[in-house]
Amino acid sequence: MPRRIRRGLIFGRAIHRAFQQYRRKFAKRKRPPTLEERAEWLHHASKGCLDALGVKVGLQGEIPTDGLVVSNHLSYLDVLTIASLAPCIFVSKADVKSWPVFGRLATNGGTIFVKRESKTDAHRVARELEDALRSGVRVVLFPEGTSSDGEKVLRFHAPLFEAAVRANAKITPSALLYEMRDGDPARDICYWGDMTFGTHFISLLKKTGIQARVLLGNPKAGYSDRKQAGAELWCEVAELHRRLREEMRTMKKSGIVGK
Repeated sequence: MPRRIRRGLIFGRAIHRAFQQYRRKFAKRKRPPTLEERAEWLHHASKGCLDALGVKVGLQGEIPTDGLVVSNHLSYLDVLTIASLAPCIFVSKADVKSWPVFGRLATNGGTIFVKRESKTDAHRVARELEDALRSGVRVVLFPEGTSSDGEKVLRFHAPLFEAAVRANAKITPSALLYEMRDGDPARDICYWGDMTFGTHFISLLKKTGIQARVLLGNPKAGYSDRKQAGAELWCEVAELHRRLREEMRTMKKSGIVGK
């Protein structure tokens, strides 16, 4: 049986099991699941999905107990990667909601969806994000606004930092990067440009030796405004990203990556 079919079946079973667990736990209740419960469900579902896809995750740094985590954005795997480390909810562009499988994972996991072309919707999102942060839920934001090939960290969009500033929430910079044994991460893992989801994901199912690396910096609160937060955090995430790329090069030369 071809690898992509075998792995697709394993991934399908992992997804089916996760959605069954969601229904058993929440479907018959009179009240909807809380953000904390959704984050916990997504945490376990993400670990199962990454195991099915053969993705190993390495973490450097300490995961904050609450607040906003800010990261560069490379792929739809980013959500699974970060959520597998600890329960959290995400802020994501609205069209992800319609994606097969991943859209339902995001919705069930409590994702706050943003219609970026709508200023009115931006106010709603800011309120929801501030409420989530004040409630103590760990929230992950990809402020580049789009994914990239991982060569550099794109500029940050500052408006969504306003909620964290108003809530005086801790903001933790983070960077992630991927490596693999039999391919090019910029093409085979990163999802960007005019790539189509179905074609990209089917190709990903054939790959082996995928490693995700997450590097966390130090949390900080007390930013004066969203522009200061965006500028400082871009510098910190870019530096973490630079360090990760150097470490990956060293690991690749020594033959550690892909084992």
